[in-house]
Amino acid sequence: MMNAKELTSVYDTIMSISGMNDQIKIDLKISRRNVLLLTQAIKRALSFPGVEGNPDLIEIASNETKEELLALSADCLQKSGLVELNKRLAKL
Repeated sequence: MMNAKELTSVYDTIMSISGMNDQIKIDLKISRRNVLLLTQAIKRALSFPGVEGNPDLIEIASNETKEELLALSADCLQKSGLVELNKRLAKL
C-alpha cells in the first residue's frame, strides 16, 4: 500500500497526462432524481476531507477544478428546474 505522499504523486502524474485539460462535450440525459443526487455527491465530496493519510483525487484537485465541479452541479440544477427544490432540501 502506498503512503499519502506517494499516492498524491501518482494522482498528480495522472492529472498531468497530456489531454486531461482538454474540453469535451457530453450529451447527457439524466433523471431529475439523479441530478439532485449528483449535486449532493459533489457538495459532499468537496466539503468532507477523505481518510487522513489516504488522499483522493478531490483532495489534490485545484481550487479552479473544484469551482468547475460546483458550476457543473449548478448548471445541472438550473437545466432540470430544481434550483429552488435543492435550496429547500439544503435547509432541512
